[in-house]
Order: sequence, then structure tokens, then C-alpha cells
Amino acid sequence: MKKYAYNPILPLDKYIPDGEPHVFDGRVYLFGSHDREGGNTFCELDYEFFSAPIDDLSNWSSNGINYCSKQDALYTNERPYMYAPDVVRGNDGKYYLYYCLAGEKGSGGYNGPVSVAVCDKPDGKYEYLGYVKNRDGTPFNKYVCFDPAVINDGGVIRLYYGTSMPMGVCLPRFVRKIASTVLGKTYGKSRAEITAEPGVWGANMVTLCDDMQTVESDAVRIIPEKTKGTSFENHAFFEGSSIRKINGMYYFIYSSQKNHELCYAVSKEPDRNFEYGGTIVSTGDVGFDGRKEKDRLNVTGTTHGSIEFINGRWYVFYHRLTHASDYSRQACAEPIKINEDSSICQVEISSSGLEAKPLSASGVYPAVIACNITNGRMPHISNRRYNGNIPKITDCRGERYIADIDRRTAVCYKWFDFVSDTGEIILDIDSHADGKIVVFANRIPIASAAITPCGRSKIIMQYKVHDANSQTLSINFSGKGTFDLYTIEFKE
Repeated sequence: MKKYAYNPILPLDKYIPDGEPHVFDGRVYLFGSHDREGGNTFCELDYEFFSAPIDDLSNWSSNGINYCSKQDALYTNERPYMYAPDVVRGNDGKYYLYYCLAGEKGSGGYNGPVSVAVCDKPDGKYEYLGYVKNRDGTPFNKYVCFDPAVINDGGVIRLYYGTSMPMGVCLPRFVRKIASTVLGKTYGKSRAEITAEPGVWGANMVTLCDDMQTVESDAVRIIPEKTKGTSFENHAFFEGSSIRKINGMYYFIYSSQKNHELCYAVSKEPDRNFEYGGTIVSTGDVGFDGRKEKDRLNVTGTTHGSIEFINGRWYVFYHRLTHASDYSRQACAEPIKINEDSSICQVEISSSGLEAKPLSASGVYPAVIACNITNGRMPHISNRRYNGNIPKITDCRGERYIADIDRRTAVCYKWFDFVSDTGEIILDIDSHADGKIVVFANRIPIASAAITPCGRSKIIMQYKVHDANSQTLSINFSGKGTFDLYTIEFKE
């Protein structure tokens, strides 16, 4: 079977969220955090960077672990994890890695400096260099140093960073005062710093000296902290800074306070006059075709990513949740279009991903490439594991599958081209259910089969489609109990 560049884009046992894609010398590299499969907190594992030839985006590989948190001189048992990184090629031709250390569920991740490591190759073994510092050598800690993003802007190294308290700047003043006291320890800031104008929360930019560590300019707040009455209203900055320069325009990509969407802002300047552009992608397809939060098509939580031009086409990279948890996230991508007016239209999430066209309905596919898994009331679970009963991607004994599919569940795949009008669909399931599975193509039933609580088995169904091209495939169930889905196979 042909190898496809479907979502998730990396091997199914790899959990690389917060991905920053960059093209260097004919390869696209994904620099991201590293979650543990079925993990209990964010970013438990050391950095492993994947790359692929720009002309074969199905062929991702890595050289193993590229950098360990214990290499950092600031490593402690309280702050042992490395959060969302970025990499930039310096003016000396070396590659510089920027990141922040943090602890369990983010603790301690807001009161330290940005660390720096260096390597001769983008996916080589990085060596600790130090941290971003003031001219006197003290750690640079203006505002909140979190989620760094870096760009080499014609020889000028610009560092973007920051975070925000969700809804914090919109709270009544008396509530903000209480919050400032409570959060003072979390952010390592005084009440005066938190309540100042501008406060510690927001997106910022500084320039760095040629040593790639020393701050050369004052920190500048690049988008408004208080968004009411601005273009950023309802899509305020939360975290996940990323920066690109496209056709002379600066694109600031970020995770909004809605938490599940990647948004962008555009300016002719690198440090001011940014205007909100829109949502690029939502992990629940919220906003796409007017979809509301309550109608999200997946469990949602944090997201983080960016855009990159690869072999003649633009893509957005983001991550999805698995294990009904915010702690096991997988890298995904979608093709996007940047219009002549600098705008980017929101794209819906898909199974086909970097393939940028429908998958062929031939051969065997992992069930977990589903782009929508919903029971009609999927939760938002930022920074936690959901303990309720919902359909979810999970793993057991080296297999990844969709668990707990019941009568309310729809499992959707976008998109498939059928090579034949008729044939077989074979589902590998583990059934604890008694009822009927129905497969739909573009909402038209094309195959069905009865299932019983028979355990692990293969269900063979005859299908007939009326239109072979670009089909949204949906698997639904009516009856009692639940079943797990491992693979989908198509035969002519």
C-alpha cells in the first residue's frame, strides 16, 4: 500500500505537539515538545525532532533524542520538562534552540528565563549555551518569558514570547486584584508588576545581539492586552507565539484565549500595528462554517503551531488531543492559502493532512486517522485529563485505536476517493456492543452490518457509492454497548 502523508503526520507512537515547522536545505523540520503516550502532564520527554524531504511529506524520520532537559544548567526536579521550542538559523550558520523549563502541569514555567542551546545541524545533538540575558548578564525576565518564537529577519534576530491568563484582562477590577495576589507566586511577579500598565500578560518582542543570548532592545508589547473594542476582541492572545515574514508582511500566529484555535495577526512592522486576521484552524472545527463551541467535533484543549511554505504550498501545523487528555498530543497539518490581501481563510481539519488531496479508498488505514470523533457533546479539557465516558483515541499493548464508540458517536474521515463504485469495507473491531454499524459517504448510507458482543473480530460489509470522488466517510452505530475500532480496510 502506498504511504500517505495523513494526520497525524508522524508515527502513531510519537506525540510531538507545539510544532514549529521550518524548511532548511530541502527538508522540513518539525521542532516541538515531546509528550508521553498516555502521559500525566505536558512535555514529559526530551526533544526529538523529525524531518521529511520537501517533496515527500509522508517520509518523516528522526535521529533520536536531540536534546535532554538535564543538559540545562537551570534543570531542577521542580522544573524538569522542556516546553514549546523554536529553532532559528543564526547569522553564523549555526542553529539555535529556544525553550523554557517547566514543572508538573505548567508549574514553574512562568518565572524563569528562556534557555538557549546550539548545534551545527537542525536535527543534530544540541549543546546547552545559556539563557537569554540582559546586558549585565542577569537573566532576562521582563514580563512572562514563555513559548519563545524566533526569526532571523535579514540578519536581525527577533524573539517573541509571552502568555496571558485566560479571560484575566477582561475580569472586573476587584477580581483582577484577587487574581493578582493568587497568581503572583505562579508567575514569579509582584502584585505591582501584574497590575501595572502594561501588565505582565501579553505578547512581546525583543531583539537579540549576535551572541543569540543578550537582549539588544527593550521588550515591546506587540498586540493589545485589553482587546475590547479592538480587532482582537473575542480572540485575545493566550500563548503559543510564532512569527513568519511573508511578502514583506509579518504574521504573528498564536493560540487564542479560546485555547482550541490558532489565530493570526498581520503588520507591516515586526513590533507594532498588528491587526487581527482570523482563525487559521480550530481542533474542534469551531468557527468553520459558523460552528459554535458547543458543537465542537472533537474533544479540544490546548493547541500550538505555525505555518510554513513547503515545496510550493503553504501548510498550517497544529496538534490534536488523544487519550481524552491534554497531555498526549499529536502533530497534524493542513494545506492553507494565503490570499493576495494577506488573509488566510480558516480550514477544516482533515484525515488527509499533508497529502493535500483525498486518500485512496484502497488498502488498510489506522482508525485513528479520524479527523472528527464526537458524541455531540464533546468537552474542552485544557490542562487536565477527562474522566468521563467519551469516545477517544487511546492505546493498549502497542496498538492505537478509537475506544468507547457508542450509539451517539460519529467517527469521520475527510476525505476518501473510491477507486471503485462497489467493494468491501472491513472494520477491525473489539465489540462489547449489540446493534448495527452504518457507514455513510457524504451522509448517504453505503454499507452496514450487525455486530454482537463478540470481542475482537473483523466486520465485512459490501459498499456501493454513487459518487466516487472526495467522500466524507462517517461510521455510526445504533444499539447498546460500545466497541473499539482499530483499522479500516477497503477492497474492490
